[in-house]
Order: sequence, then C-alpha cells, then structure tokens
Amino acid sequence: MARAGLLKSDVKKARDALIVQKTNPSVDAVRVALGNTGSKTTIHKYLKELEEEDGGVDGRRISVSEAIQDLAERMAAQLHAEADVQIEEMAAKAAEQSRAHQNAMATLQAGCDALSNDLQRKETALQNEQQALASAQAALQRETIARAGFEEQASGLKERLAENESHRQSLEQKHEHTRQALEHYRESVKEQREQDQRRHEQQVQQLQAEMRQLQQTVVIKQDETTRLNQEGARLVAELSHAQKTLYDNQGAIRQLEQKLETLQAIEQRYKLLEAQVDAKDVTLDDIKVRLADETRQRTALALDAQKLQVEVAETRAKLDAQQVIEADLRTMLASKKTQLELQQSLDIE
Repeated sequence: MARAGLLKSDVKKARDALIVQKTNPSVDAVRVALGNTGSKTTIHKYLKELEEEDGGVDGRRISVSEAIQDLAERMAAQLHAEADVQIEEMAAKAAEQSRAHQNAMATLQAGCDALSNDLQRKETALQNEQQALASAQAALQRETIARAGFEEQASGLKERLAENESHRQSLEQKHEHTRQALEHYRESVKEQREQDQRRHEQQVQQLQAEMRQLQQTVVIKQDETTRLNQEGARLVAELSHAQKTLYDNQGAIRQLEQKLETLQAIEQRYKLLEAQVDAKDVTLDDIKVRLADETRQRTALALDAQKLQVEVAETRAKLDAQQVIEADLRTMLASKKTQLELQQSLDIE
C-alpha cells in the first residue's frame, strides 16, 4: 500500500542516493531506501517521470539487460499490485460473505430458539389442558357415580312409599269394614229395641220370663261392643301410625325431590362439563395442527441452516484456494525476482 504523503521529491532523493552508491535504482531498491514504504506502482511512476525529465539516468545509455531488468521489475510491481488488489477484494468479499452468513446463521438460530421456546410453552399449555381434562373427566365420573347412587336411593324410597301406601289403603279398608260392622250392629240393636218396645206390652210376661236370658244376651252384646270399641281404637291407632308413616314418607319424598333437583343441577353441570370437554378437544386439535405446522417450519429452517453451512464451507474452501493461489503467485514472483537478480549479477560480471 502507498505511504500517506509519498512525494516525488522523496523518490528522487532515494534514487540519487542509490546512483551515488553505484547501485541500480530499481523499484525495490528505491522502496528499501524509503524504508519499505510506498506503493511500488507509485514509485515506478515517479521513477519513470524522473527519467523522462532527466533524459535518462546521468545521460548514459541503458543496456539491454538493464532495460529487461527494469521491465521485469515494473511487470513484477504491476503484478504484485494487481495481485494485492485482487487479494484484498477477494478477502473483503469473503469477509463480507462470512459476515452475511454469520448474521443469517444468528438470525436463524434466534428464530429456532424462539420457535423452540414457543413450542415448549405450547407443550406446557397442552399438558395443563390434558391435566384439566383428566380432572374434569374424574369429576364427571364421580358425579355420574353419585347420580347413580341417588337414583338407586330414590328408587328404594319410591318402593317403600308404594308399600306404605298399600298398607295405608289396607288399614283404611279394615277401618271402613269395622265402621260398617259397628254401624250395622247399632242399626240392628236399634231395630231390636224398637221391636222390643212394640212387643213390650204384649210380651211383658214373656220378657219378664226371659229377663235373665236377655240380660245375659246384653252382657254378651256389651262384651262384643267393648271388643269392637277396642278393635276400633286399635284401628284408629294403626291409622294414626299409618298417617304418621305417610307424613314421614311425604317428608322423605320432599327430600327425594330436593335430591332430584340436586341431580338435575348436577346433570346441567355434567352437560356444561361435556361442552367444555368438547371445546377443549377442539382447542387441542387446533394446537396439534399448529404444532405440526411449526415442526415443519423448524424442519425447513434447519434445512436452510444446513444449506448456509454448506455455502460457508464452500466460501471458506474458495478463500483457502485463493490464498494458495496467492502463495503460488508470491512464490513465482520471488522466483522471477531471484532470476532477475541473478541475471543482473551475471550482466555486471
């Protein structure tokens, strides 16, 4: 690369110093005299202008070997400059491509990380939904079992109620029969008394004769009446007990109706849970579809990343090949320079 501020006068001083030392003022010699600074192309240009201004170096004729050496030096300087430019351009291009590939890789890696985090969050949400679904199904199963138990209890209470109702109807029938028999007996006693009164005057003597027998009959009838009253009292007690049982059964029926209302609420809750389960199934299907899409996107991104890695490897291989070419070119230039120096030394001899 040219030194910043390299002047033509600096090149002239270095050339004149080399001439005084009886050294060929070649481009490389002038550059060494300048402290290995300055572009060979610039130095060659200044030397050529100085030669044109001076009409040749010290007015002496340039030999063929010096002309060839000067031409070779200028060609070497030109080749070296062009090689430097090409190498710098190739290195800059390779560095730019490498930075672009690294940026693309970083972008893809960031996208992959974001997709991975999103996928992990969705998998966690899916697990939570599955746990909630399992809990809802367990609650639904418990509610179903409880409902079956309540229905079984309701069926048993209905059977007991039917039995109590049948028993109550039987007691009512017995009470009705007893009341009819008592009424019939009262009617028959009344009729008998009326007949006795009508026949009283005609049968006074007969009644007096049969007084004992009638008294015995009355005692028997009184015993039967007492027995019938006791039977009636017992039936009344049984009826009261049946009514109490009926009231208890009615209370049980009310409790059963409350339980049935509870079962209806449970059934509504069951239907709501079924609707929620259906909605969650739809949500799970959507999540599965989105997970499949994201998996395909991740696969495509991974393929793109692999392609970019292959391109980076190819670019690095090209850069290595260019470096090898540059080394070969430098070796060839060094060889030519050695040959030229050898030819120059032979010419001097």
